[in-house]
Amino acid sequence: MSKSNRLFELMQMLRRHQRPVPGTELAREAGVSLRTIYRDIAALQALGAQIDGEPGFGYILKPGFLLPPLMFTEEEMHVLTLGAQWVSRQTDPGLALAAENLLGKIGAVLPVELRPTLNENAFHVGRAPAHANDIDLQIVRQAMREQRKLLISYRDPKGPETERIIWPIMLGFVETKRFVAGWCELRQDFRLFRTDRIGRAELQAGRYPGRRRDLAKQWRAKVDGETARLSG
Repeated sequence: MSKSNRLFELMQMLRRHQRPVPGTELAREAGVSLRTIYRDIAALQALGAQIDGEPGFGYILKPGFLLPPLMFTEEEMHVLTLGAQWVSRQTDPGLALAAENLLGKIGAVLPVELRPTLNENAFHVGRAPAHANDIDLQIVRQAMREQRKLLISYRDPKGPETERIIWPIMLGFVETKRFVAGWCELRQDFRLFRTDRIGRAELQAGRYPGRRRDLAKQWRAKVDGETARLSG
């Protein structure tokens, strides 16, 4: 592996860690000697990378530094194109446009020899089936982004249609189904709502308390606990 590729891989390893990572772990992951890691850390620091740490303590990369030129492996390029295709065909028009813009921005800064990889058509993702009654996912995403409550009408197959105030925290895509996970003020608990059973969704002026990411962690912990209980 060339030194430039090795430095790039080291940057990627540092980005994956949110806490200081020992040089020995970096050396093991990179398949090089600890001395090489020390030299490569010094080289990155000389290029302007803000890497804090020292031998025996560990290293952490502060955000905001890119190694020019932007480089990806072939598999990473496949991940980008496959992910963008999935988003453009399985989500909503707003995210589909964002996926196209993202590939355009990446293509503009890629080395010339890598640009054709973005349009190889090596994968195919089917389009999500049309659901005439599905709500606009852009409204749900706006509510999540702004931590706004949603007033929805929900058709529960086990009961009559009800109106609910929910705090949307996550969107789920499972096979052909789409779900909104959130706190339901009516049930006073976390619930999953199928989007094809939501009759309407209206943004409310009120914002829900706390942070969305913390609520998402609570919901995941609840799901994990129920899964463990059932499997036990």
